[in-house]
Amino acid sequence: MHGVFLYIFEIRKDFLVCFSLSVLYLTYYLVEVVKRPVLHCREGDFRELLEARVPLLREAYWPTPWCVEARLQTVLGSVLRSCLLAPVHYRRQVLRLADGGQVALDWAELDARRDRPVLLVLPGLTGGAQADYARCLVAAARELGAHAVVFSNRGLGGLPLTTPRLYSAVSHADLAEVLEAVSARGAPLLAAGVSLGGLILGNYLCAAGAGARVAGALAVSAPLDVEAGAACLDAPLNAPLSRHMARNLRDTVRAHASLRRAWPGVARVRSVRQFDAAFTARHFGFASAEAYYAAATLRGRLGAVRVPLLCLQAADDPFQPAGVLPAREAAASARVALLVPARGGHIGFLDGWWPAPPATPPQSTYLARVARQYFGALLAAPLPPV
Repeated sequence: MHGVFLYIFEIRKDFLVCFSLSVLYLTYYLVEVVKRPVLHCREGDFRELLEARVPLLREAYWPTPWCVEARLQTVLGSVLRSCLLAPVHYRRQVLRLADGGQVALDWAELDARRDRPVLLVLPGLTGGAQADYARCLVAAARELGAHAVVFSNRGLGGLPLTTPRLYSAVSHADLAEVLEAVSARGAPLLAAGVSLGGLILGNYLCAAGAGARVAGALAVSAPLDVEAGAACLDAPLNAPLSRHMARNLRDTVRAHASLRRAWPGVARVRSVRQFDAAFTARHFGFASAEAYYAAATLRGRLGAVRVPLLCLQAADDPFQPAGVLPAREAAASARVALLVPARGGHIGFLDGWWPAPPATPPQSTYLARVARQYFGALLAAPLPPV
C-alpha cells in the first residue's frame, strides 16, 4: 500500500511540474510572442490605404505555438509547406533577353483573359516556380482573380545558359526586360520578390523610380541592408543555414559546364560569403564580396522608390533582424512601408496550430494573406507614383 501511495505521489508531482511549465510557456507565448506587427510608414495616402484596407495590420500575429524560434520557423516553414501544398501546374514561356541570355517565365493563368491583373513572383536565392513560398503567392493571386507568373533567373528553372553570365542581387536589368515583356499584355502588373528576389526587385524600383512598370510591389524577408545581413549570416548559429545555401549555389554553378570549368574554386566554398568572394563579386566585376554587398544594399536608397513597396520582415529574421532594418528610412519615404511581425524567421511566418494549405481561406498561410490583402487594396484603390 505504501508503494501505491508513493507511485500516485510521483504521478501527481510529474503532473504538477508539467502543468507549471505549460502555464509558464503559455504566459511567455501570450506576453512575448503574440504581438501586432509594427508598421513603419510615413503619414500619407500609402499609410492610409494600408491601415484602412489591410486588416492584418490591426491583428496580432499568432505564430505556431510549438515553432516560435526563428531558425525553426525558417526551416520547418519551408519543409512543411513543401510537403503540404499541392504542386502548381504552369505554362512555360522562355524569354530571350537582349544580350542573348534566356530566362523562364512560368505562368499560372486562371483563364484566357488577358485583361486580368498579373502578379510577377521573383523567387529567392536558388528557388523556382515550385518553391513553397511561390505556391503561396500563386494562391494569393488566384484569390485576387489575377494571373501569376514566376520568373526564374538565368541558369535556373532547368534552362541552359546561353551566355556565360549568371545572376546576382544587382541583376535588375534582366528584371526590367521581363517586366517590359509581361506589361505588354496591358493589364495591371504587380510584383512580389522573396529574399534575394525581393532585393533584386528593390534594386529595380530604386533604379526605375517613377518609371517602374509595376503598380505595387511586395518584398518578403529581403536583405534590405545587405552588408549587415552578410555579417548576421556569418554568425555561428546561422552557419548551418549558410552552408546549406552555399551548397545550393555550388550546385547551380556545377549544373552548367561552362561555369564549372571556368570557376573550379567554387567547389571548395562552404558559406555564402565565400561563394560571393570566389564567384559572384568577380563574375560581376566587383573587387571583393564587400564591394558587391555595398552595391547591392538598399539601405540609404529607399527614398528613390516611387511606387508602393511593402516590405514584410520578421523582427527575428536570422539574416536581417530588427536591429539592422532601415526603419527610419522607411518611415521617411512616401512609397515604402516596413511591416515587422515580432516572429516569423526568414520566410517562415508559420501561424495556427498546423500550417494549412493557402487554398482554403481564411486558414491560408500568413504570407498568402498579407499578399492577398495588400495587392487587393492596391487593385481597389491604385496609388500613383510620387
